[in-house]
Amino acid sequence: MIRKTLIGITALMLTSTAALAEMTAEERAAFRAEVRAFLLEEPEVLIEAMDVLNARQQQQAANRDLQMLRDNADLIYRDPNSWAGGNLEGNITIVEFVDYRCGYCRKAHDEVTELVKSDGNIKLVMKEFPILGEQSTLSSQFAIAVRLLHGDDAYKAAHDALIALRGDATPETLSRLAADLGHDPAAVADKMLTPEVQAIIATNHALGSMMDISGTPTFIVDETMVRGYVPLDGMRQIVAGQRAG
Repeated sequence: MIRKTLIGITALMLTSTAALAEMTAEERAAFRAEVRAFLLEEPEVLIEAMDVLNARQQQQAANRDLQMLRDNADLIYRDPNSWAGGNLEGNITIVEFVDYRCGYCRKAHDEVTELVKSDGNIKLVMKEFPILGEQSTLSSQFAIAVRLLHGDDAYKAAHDALIALRGDATPETLSRLAADLGHDPAAVADKMLTPEVQAIIATNHALGSMMDISGTPTFIVDETMVRGYVPLDGMRQIVAGQRAG
């Protein structure tokens, strides 16, 4: 009987936040004592409740992500200032927010390349998202400058070289890299400092802030946000899930 009363009162409280305040002091004390006794006897209820709360919060976060993706679709998937490769007519689009000094971005690079190649029906979009300091910024400026000066193929070569770079990304290092890639180092260095390059990075940062992106790599797989590194098999499962709808 007491537990039925507890359930009834709890349901009433969920319906009206003023219910507890309307109890007498004795009723509130009895209610609290019964809640405490019940939870001590059935502590697994707390775990069950937390599981339900976590699932609800995850679903709410996924719904928010989906709405943001749809509201900003052109800038996310079809931004002309972001390199796109793979199958440009693919039925799945993966957008990666990348920082060249990020260890997990480097770890993900070969796996994402393999995923796009082996699948054959994925469009890959790269968002320059330097967040790990001056060397990250210099690296992104370099990659964007190369693309603006020499096109998408040159960008891809620069991108791969920057991912593989193990030394410091300094002006001197990047000058040598430009020469190795067959470009005029002075022209690339000048382009890196232009407002056009700065604006592209600023736009990506603004988009990332709006999307609650605070780390790299972050992936958007069609209409799913994937925050952090996911192994190749996991990415394949996410792609399959998106195709299944």
